Amino acid sequence: GHLDPGSYQRVLMKTGLVLLIAGHLNFITAALVHGTVLRFVVDPRDAISLQYAVANSASVISALLTISCGLAVLMLSRYLSPTTLKWLVLMLSASSCLCCLCCLLGMAISIGLTLGSQGRALLAPCSLTNAALDPVSRDCPFDPTRVYSSTLCLWAVSLLLHSVEIIFSIRCLLLAVDLLQL
Repeated sequence: GHLDPGSYQRVLMKTGLVLLIAGHLNFITAALVHGTVLRFVVDPRDAISLQYAVANSASVISALLTISCGLAVLMLSRYLSPTTLKWLVLMLSASSCLCCLCCLLGMAISIGLTLGSQGRALLAPCSLTNAALDPVSRDCPFDPTRVYSSTLCLWAVSLLLHSVEIIFSIRCLLLAVDLLQL
């Protein structure tokens, strides 16, 4: 049903805060994956590592889009009357929802590829003979002992955050449609 202006403000404020927090957490998660693993792993000639990089870059872009959507929703919660702000929230929430859905699928594919290859693409920069003897060897630019589990855990967190972003982006989309009386 239709809400009164005070109820719209409260719902928009809560939704905007959730989007802002989820977007920031997703941005930090993607930065951790890139900084600890992917900057060493990405090889343009390897399709799997390239897919990791594309999915992670899309996750960063999606997080920034979600953060901007959250900020616009917070502004709308304060100022309900500007029609351009309502249209901005409508466009940002729709874009955020679609981008998060694509990232969710990309992360799921990354997890599937990693599990299917048993992490070989993640450990490609290391020479496995030296890495087995010395976890932090000169031939491996990172600690290979926990890279497989750490990356999978961070991707699982990213999946969860993308799901939250999709749900709350849809909520913003529906609120904007209601406010615009479409």
